[in-house]
Amino acid sequence: MGNCCSDVAGGKMAVGGTASDHLNSANGPNDAVDNFLRSRGYNGLFSQIELSFSASGLRDRDLVSKSDPMLVLYERGKNGALKELGRTEVVLNSLNPQWITKHTLTYHFETVQDLVFRVYDVDTQFHNASVKMLKLEEQEHLGEATCALSQVVITKFDRSMTLDLHSEDFTRSTQSRNCGKLLVHAEECVNSKTTVEMTLRCCDLEHRDLFSRSDPFLLISKVVEGGSHIPICKTEVIKNDLNPIWKPVFLNIQQIGSKESPLIMECYNFNSNGKHDLMGKVQMSLMELEKLYSSGQGGNLYLSAAAGHNSHNKMLKGRLYVDKYAESVQYSFLDYLSGGFELNFMVAVDFTASNGNPRLPDSLHYIDPSGRPNAYQRAISEVGEVLQYYDSDKRFPTWGFGARPIDGPVSHCFNLNGSSHYCEVEGIQGIMKAYTSALLNVSLAGPTLFGPVISNAARIASQSVANGGRKYFVLLIITDGVVTDLQETKDALVKASDLPLSILIVGVGGADFKEMEILDADKGERLENSSGRLASRDIVQFVPFRDVQSGEISVVQALLAELPTQFLTYVRSRSIQPTV
Repeated sequence: MGNCCSDVAGGKMAVGGTASDHLNSANGPNDAVDNFLRSRGYNGLFSQIELSFSASGLRDRDLVSKSDPMLVLYERGKNGALKELGRTEVVLNSLNPQWITKHTLTYHFETVQDLVFRVYDVDTQFHNASVKMLKLEEQEHLGEATCALSQVVITKFDRSMTLDLHSEDFTRSTQSRNCGKLLVHAEECVNSKTTVEMTLRCCDLEHRDLFSRSDPFLLISKVVEGGSHIPICKTEVIKNDLNPIWKPVFLNIQQIGSKESPLIMECYNFNSNGKHDLMGKVQMSLMELEKLYSSGQGGNLYLSAAAGHNSHNKMLKGRLYVDKYAESVQYSFLDYLSGGFELNFMVAVDFTASNGNPRLPDSLHYIDPSGRPNAYQRAISEVGEVLQYYDSDKRFPTWGFGARPIDGPVSHCFNLNGSSHYCEVEGIQGIMKAYTSALLNVSLAGPTLFGPVISNAARIASQSVANGGRKYFVLLIITDGVVTDLQETKDALVKASDLPLSILIVGVGGADFKEMEILDADKGERLENSSGRLASRDIVQFVPFRDVQSGEISVVQALLAELPTQFLTYVRSRSIQPTV
């Protein structure tokens, strides 16, 4: 949760991550603060990417001289419409141009960003015109190419990808004319890796609780255009203390904007019901916070007086000090992916009887003849279409649970492809095919047990570690009911928290999934196994499918937003470095 954290043991290793992954339970229920942050508008990890372009072997469309190429960059929306993002300069008389103009865009891990590149030969009569004013229909189309931004940024080692340029009518023709090659190079802006470490403390906070001192935590937000606040960081909760010293927080400068960008520092008194009391706040930039550290002085926390809405009517409510301020550059999520790491996708599907008879339209497993996907198919497709780009062989382990295969007992982890020897299928379509085939070959049963599936995924992840693999596994569990082996599931999750594994759970149908939120550390206490051991980090994300079907935030975004953080927490906690 968040793009900072507040724990030395884990926080420094999870810039872009959450402090709750590593908090000692004695430090207070920080997971509830995570949920508070999420409700205040947090979005997932992102990086600024600078794209540069060159081409070779372009078609020569001029009679007297060579072509004069210009590149136009587009992003394709979900509805197929193209949005122009930018244009390069015109390179005169060249079939192998290297354009100087670069384009910067924001990379979002949790979405598929389809890019389209079109190269035009600009007519001589327009050479003195601004490229922004050129009418593209008056220029000669030399070729185009398309790819996802994620394909470029994870290209091993140099983040350069060569694409074949094809003619404009390529999609309508089975034969493509050779229109040359386009080289796209991605560079992550250095600020994306620049991190500020601060140790913050407050003194002279006021009592807010009746029978004890306050339980304070800090929430740090950036001020965006229009004056609204976007949360980017929070500390842990310190119980019963009016002069708290929090564990170090780690801020990503890129997310803030710059060292001069204003930040709102708010001190809250934690309440378990989620309605935290504002104790005081101050607005400062990183540069001003650095000066506080250098001078040893504190900044005043204020609170607006209750009477009226006069912003100048403020009361002093304590002081904020910066005991440590340091800047450093750390390896980013994209450094690891382009440096040889992969994300391996795995799927487990609930085949318990509570889903309903698959042959009837009211079943959650009903296959609509019109082709409209059911909730299971949608979840597989939407998560898979993002993660498939990070898995080189695209062979995905796929299981079912809670069903009785033909002439067999109820199984709580069976290979969805029907094989008794291997569990992998090829590509997202392979998962869909195995799923629809399994519906014809198993009898829905029960109960809903997660333990066997999680243990199977953990075994694969453990074998990868033992073999020196540079892989991180992502298990998607889709279910219609509350898990019935809760303690066994907790035991499996606590054990798996030491492995390169994250688990995404989608709840489909109308069941009450409140108990399921226990498994997601964003919404409750950190998981504890039957022997009292706590999970070393948060590896579970849960979302009810119905909550986001018609909203602006998709299932994919809700589930995947925290995955980069969980990945970074794992690799950095083990001092694993990418190959650069």
